[in-house]
Amino acid sequence: MRSLATWCVRHRRAVVGIWLVVLVAIMAASTIVGSAFTQSFNLPNTESTQALNLLKTALPQASGDTERIVFAVPAGSSVNDPTNKAKISAVLDRVATFPHVSQAQVISPFSAAGARQISADGRIAFANVTFAVSPFQVNEQQSKAFVDLVEKGSSKDLTVAISGQIASQANKPAVGGMFGGVLLAGLVLLLVFGSIWAMALPIVSALASLGTAIGLIGLLSNIVKMPTFSTELVLLIGLGVGVDYALFIVTRHRQGLMAGRDTETSIVAAVDTSGRAVLFAGIIVCIALLGMFALGVSFLYGLAIAASLGVALTMIAALTLLPALLGFIGPRVMSRKQRRSLAEQGPRVIGAGTTGFWPRWADAVQRRPVVPALVALVLVLLIALPFFSMRLGSADAGNDPKGSTTREAYDLLATGFGPGFNGPLQLVAVTRTPAQQEKVVAAFAKVGTTPGVAAVSPTIPTPISGGRTVDLALVYPTTSPQAQATSELLTRLRTVTMPTLLAGSGATVLVGGFTAIFADFAHVLGEKLPLFIGLVVLLSFLLLVMVFRSIVIPLTAAIMNLLSIGAAFGVLTAVFQHGSMGSIIGVTRPGPIEAFLPVMMFAILFGLSMDYEVFLLSRIHEEYLRTGDNRLAVRNGLAATGKTISAAALIMILVFGSFILGGVQVIKEFGLGLAAGIFVDALLIRMAIVPAVMQLLGRSNWWFPPWLDRVVPRLNVDPEDHPEAISEPTPERVAG
Repeated sequence: MRSLATWCVRHRRAVVGIWLVVLVAIMAASTIVGSAFTQSFNLPNTESTQALNLLKTALPQASGDTERIVFAVPAGSSVNDPTNKAKISAVLDRVATFPHVSQAQVISPFSAAGARQISADGRIAFANVTFAVSPFQVNEQQSKAFVDLVEKGSSKDLTVAISGQIASQANKPAVGGMFGGVLLAGLVLLLVFGSIWAMALPIVSALASLGTAIGLIGLLSNIVKMPTFSTELVLLIGLGVGVDYALFIVTRHRQGLMAGRDTETSIVAAVDTSGRAVLFAGIIVCIALLGMFALGVSFLYGLAIAASLGVALTMIAALTLLPALLGFIGPRVMSRKQRRSLAEQGPRVIGAGTTGFWPRWADAVQRRPVVPALVALVLVLLIALPFFSMRLGSADAGNDPKGSTTREAYDLLATGFGPGFNGPLQLVAVTRTPAQQEKVVAAFAKVGTTPGVAAVSPTIPTPISGGRTVDLALVYPTTSPQAQATSELLTRLRTVTMPTLLAGSGATVLVGGFTAIFADFAHVLGEKLPLFIGLVVLLSFLLLVMVFRSIVIPLTAAIMNLLSIGAAFGVLTAVFQHGSMGSIIGVTRPGPIEAFLPVMMFAILFGLSMDYEVFLLSRIHEEYLRTGDNRLAVRNGLAATGKTISAAALIMILVFGSFILGGVQVIKEFGLGLAAGIFVDALLIRMAIVPAVMQLLGRSNWWFPPWLDRVVPRLNVDPEDHPEAISEPTPERVAG
């Protein structure tokens, strides 16, 4: 680390130049090549996937995505009026010319097959448009072109909106939260550092790395399937960790300057101490994110690659670009007050100290560790309590931003036909004899009388090879796609209704459709989540064992991380599922938590929690190696890092919290969950529970069997070759 930092400072013009060239080149290449963000689900051995594969073979024209184009006319008018009918037909004729769509795949409300697609009052109608491909094979540009083509039919006398997976892909996520996050982060940094230069450098470092990451992700989206919100997710994570990583290093560098070191020596010492912690913490974040590959769900692969790439580049920028920039500004990284104090009073070591809030808090924890530990633990458990009622699923278009075409279509369909028309289920059967087919058709019709079912479409029979027939019918629930009742209906159809109606017939019946796909997605992730959590916790435990040569410290860290993540999930469940104070952030329809969100949030929060854990423990470890006194090491480590960790946490909370103001629900969930998790982790766990527990455990914290010490590889976050860089004052030295 010393060699890298030294080279970056001495060749700072080259380092800045390399970063600029790489940034410009990648952004230019991304602009020229373009991006191809899309979704991809791979859920083998699920009933919805089997139904989809069967349709691909038997009814390829019905196996793709079905979009619903919704038409509405003013009160007192009817869609059957000749003028309105002509306008609607013109829209559908244009849609039939779109790629992967044919006239036969457009079911008009004026056709015999679409007789049920006009509302009772005649004001609302919809047309089903079935693509020959899945929505995951339609990129963002094609989705927008399709939506634009449909919306051209809107006029003052005819409202045209569209819902479906392809239309949803055209809803570009709001990125305005990023700019608010940057401004808030800059304000906190200015208050903490008291220097415009010190405030600007962490933000410049983070933005340079994120610009490079966004360009790379855009290029990679042409090779690896990545969801449309990957860019915003990377901005959300990368901005927070990038500013934090730079904050740790800049803080240590300023302490070095106040101790009388020259600029280069101070920068090198900062990178060799805090920079080591940044490197280790960043690696753990990337490991946690890439651990999602173990789940075997293709949808998460692109997210894992995008997020880990963003974190890796912000970490690299903090270790290379930031030292170079610090070399340019020299002592100006200190505030005017610090420079004046250094000139008048001479060099002094700033660290543990005895004055200020954090030294006093560290003394209080040292004297009575049980009280803060119990109070903080009770608060964390209360916050986490709603987590035990969390329900995984997928938010429907009723949560989309007001004014978006998908939200407008959802509301119109719900008004004219009922919320279940926004997410029908598919009944797919294979019959081998006329008697079987007759029984299947009758069974499908009887499904319409099942509680929770609003309507069933006529059965579409299609002969296939071997004398078999594939029968397809759509089931419209009485409840919305995201409702618990819809999930219960899906389970009941699969396990009770269809087996009962077709008992002894020998016919094979599958329940599919996109509502079923998302339900199966939630089930698959719910089953694999314990394996993923165990894998990430085990890997991080082993890494901490290698670094701190302790069994107790990594075990404590793992338990504390699980507590903070549980609290984040508790807040999410309370707000988005139970609706507690949801109206404050624009949550008007309580519903399930996005199925993939716990996996993503666990990976991100576990890694970010390790940031604070490593930064705190590395400082405590430095003190313990220097003094051999556990109580003093914990006290000094907390006193020295409390201000930095709390400032870093505040920045992350503000950055993540700013994304709550965006219009896309999944980004709101990420923003709130991450902000809540960081708040609990940094202020309750790292600043109260962890130091209190370490005080209570005493020297047991550092217990490590000699035989294990010989076997386990050694990783260092401590600068063993220059002890002067880690020297911090004891209370006695400061007082004396």
